[in-house]
Amino acid sequence: MGRAFEFRKARKFKRWAAMSKTFTRIGKDIVMAVKEGGPNPESNARLRAVIQNAKAANMPKDTVERAIKKATDKDTGTFKEVLFEGYAPHGIAILVETATDNNNRTVANIRSYFNKCNGALGTSGSVSFMFDHTCNFRIAKEGLPMDLEALELELIDADIDEIFEDEDGILIYAPFESYGAIQKYLEEKNIEILSSGFERIPQNTTELTEDQMADVEKLLEKIEEDDDVQNVYHTMT
Repeated sequence: MGRAFEFRKARKFKRWAAMSKTFTRIGKDIVMAVKEGGPNPESNARLRAVIQNAKAANMPKDTVERAIKKATDKDTGTFKEVLFEGYAPHGIAILVETATDNNNRTVANIRSYFNKCNGALGTSGSVSFMFDHTCNFRIAKEGLPMDLEALELELIDADIDEIFEDEDGILIYAPFESYGAIQKYLEEKNIEILSSGFERIPQNTTELTEDQMADVEKLLEKIEEDDDVQNVYHTMT
């Protein structure tokens, strides 16, 4: 099924183990989407995508509506997306995506996690080149107006990397830059988008011993527990 699928399947930690963490992440996504394009999902493609993801995560509709309403309040601050790069023990590269309303706090926290776990926070560009920045869509199988092969041909201009079916729907992977074109195509064809998002897939991974893996997991756990952290990616097999 390809590298993207295997990457998703092989990840050793749960990014969003707690539902409250998931809802916090989506809540921040809603604020950023509303601040960027307004509260009307009909005219705000980014907000439409976030609402789809909220539905896929079983986030209550009234919670989503409250988050949108709160985001329209001029007193509600926005969040800045900041990417951190560094190394865990044993040469494992790590990317940390954050959404923060206090960059100084987030920088200090992320640096402390790396330092306490024998890692090293790097500079911009120090490890990001080791990852492919991709977008993904999960669409419903039901009501699809064409077969998988025909859909792949239709999306060839969007430069998609992979398209395959699993038990939960059909997954489409493409370069980060193709997100808008794919979203527009699926919406125009009335193909139901169950969820969508972005991932950073390592070009190469490193296999560690159990003890070495435990060292890296210790750092990953600390990072993921931080409220400002949205996603964490690494090169550990």
